[in-house]
Amino acid sequence: MNPFRRAARTQPPPLSDEQTRLAWQAISLLLDYPSEELVGRLPLLREVVDGLPDPVRLPLSAFLAHLASVPLPEAQRAYVETFDHTRKCCLYLTYFSFGDTRRRGVALVQFKQAYRRAGVEFSADELPDHLGVVLEFGATSDLEAARKLITDHRAGVEMLRIALADKGSPWANLATALCATLPSLDGEGLDAVRRLIEKGPPQEDVGLEPYAIDPELHGAPEPPPTAPMDTQTTFPTIRVGAPS
Repeated sequence: MNPFRRAARTQPPPLSDEQTRLAWQAISLLLDYPSEELVGRLPLLREVVDGLPDPVRLPLSAFLAHLASVPLPEAQRAYVETFDHTRKCCLYLTYFSFGDTRRRGVALVQFKQAYRRAGVEFSADELPDHLGVVLEFGATSDLEAARKLITDHRAGVEMLRIALADKGSPWANLATALCATLPSLDGEGLDAVRRLIEKGPPQEDVGLEPYAIDPELHGAPEPPPTAPMDTQTTFPTIRVGAPS
């Protein structure tokens, strides 16, 4: 089967902002490295998920059932094999658009600026474009700002969903649930997914130095940070490394 055909999706049912926040909070937690703490949260997550529309509820319920049914070490091994060792299953949104190129460094700075404009200071050890971090930001701080960040990288989210489904990964349920909270892909978005499937992310033998110091952004004032966004509270053991 042509994997691109699976990129076309029907229009999801409308979710209220509160339903979207609940769904994104659940997905953000479940994208974390499996831990005893996460397993302990499963009953509460089931209660939250049960109140969501079926296109979101059903895949999330399936993942919750899976996580509850497998030994924790097995889930941890599968997580590392899926997200640490497979480029197409990368959880960093800008990777699909820019790969490891200089332009990605600029995009990472822009993610941090979006957090600051919302009045929060990003203080986690993860890169700011980690999908779980962006979903947490939307669920707890600024839904519209997070929605824009995700929709700007909508093709990458769809590529992630396809890649996880191709692997037969249980985490594909999380990507399916997330896509059900987003608008359908239009013609331009479908073309972007096609290009990702055919060519993959751009590559360049450079690091992410511009993330720390980007001359193009000098002179652009940033709003002063207010309340800290300590995503380590919600993501205590994120283990996703750079794709290899």
